[in-house]
Amino acid sequence: MPDYVAGNRLTLLRNGEQYFPALIEAIDAARTEVFLETYIFADDQTGSLLADALARAAVRGPAVRLLLDGFGARDFAPRFRDMLARAGVELLVFRPQISPTWRLRIRRMRLRRMHRKLACVDGAVAFVGGINVIDDYDTPGHTPPRYDYAVRIEGPLTAEVRAEALRLWTRVSWATFGRHWPGFEALAGGTGEARLAPSPPFANGQRAALVVRDNVRHRRDIEEAYLAAIEAAREEILIASAYFFPGRRFRRALTNAAARGVRVVLLLQGRVEYMLMHYASRALYGSLLAAGVEIQEYHRSFLHAKVAVFDKRIASVGSSNIDPFSLLLAREANVFVEDERFAGELRASLVEAIGRGARAVALGGWKRLPLWLRIRIWIGYGIARLLMIVHGYDRDH
Repeated sequence: MPDYVAGNRLTLLRNGEQYFPALIEAIDAARTEVFLETYIFADDQTGSLLADALARAAVRGPAVRLLLDGFGARDFAPRFRDMLARAGVELLVFRPQISPTWRLRIRRMRLRRMHRKLACVDGAVAFVGGINVIDDYDTPGHTPPRYDYAVRIEGPLTAEVRAEALRLWTRVSWATFGRHWPGFEALAGGTGEARLAPSPPFANGQRAALVVRDNVRHRRDIEEAYLAAIEAAREEILIASAYFFPGRRFRRALTNAAARGVRVVLLLQGRVEYMLMHYASRALYGSLLAAGVEIQEYHRSFLHAKVAVFDKRIASVGSSNIDPFSLLLAREANVFVEDERFAGELRASLVEAIGRGARAVALGGWKRLPLWLRIRIWIGYGIARLLMIVHGYDRDH
């Protein structure tokens, strides 16, 4: 189970409409430092607003550090780069060297990306979620806005978010420049700019835990946290995942929960975004539906959420999908919350989304799929399985 920290004040943020104003407000109030990590940083109105906020903060004096993924943000706008450099913003790129023929080179290392979306300001306010720096209404082929979540954190857990941001920044800096960034000494207990007073707990605050996935000490922490919550559930499991292709162990946990009487509901992407994942994931529908798992496909807009609610008491908000990329390769960050009010708010939002924009997948209708669609599904599944074998995953994945 996650290591929960008490005394936090958490705010659920739905979509970029709520997330970006809250993030920019925190950056504008920064006095000491800003850490921001994002997989995508688009050259659009939202990107411009956030780049301007980072530049304003750096000019005022706080240390501003922006970490981008080398693939997700490979088209990071030169105008942003120049403006941020002039303002004094420090910019690093996680694994920047991507071969032009990377699609033809099936190499596991090339797929190890920094997929998490995380921010921390002055060690006092933090944000964790699934929302990239991109305009919610820039959704080609989909009805806007993009549907996603983040959580604003105040209280003791911010220290863990900051420590995680500092840790990765230091490692990328070392890899980039061949030397340690000055903040490295603080991780070992030294003194310097990286040391800030811890945030005091709030009275009657909420219990929450930061759970990260990396390729060293925390390779399966997010998956294990999900599995523990699924196995402990007694009434209801509600999971929303933009990309859903779990391993056997995860699927077995869901079907076992349904068998013991737990209502299990999956809110999944109904629109085609990535062809392979779209069809491969549907090869799993039959066995899940037969086991009593409910599947709702979201069609109203572009589903990008990666959240869950267990027994109306425990919730998860973060960047990790339920697929091999997130659970086995990428760096991810989720916040697990043990609080009925927060879980209830997220659950109500998901139930509303299901009612307004999703369609239930019925087992009877699924069995009557046309032959051409069945062929696409099994070809997609076969290719996905082949890729997993090439990368050396075990039978549960």
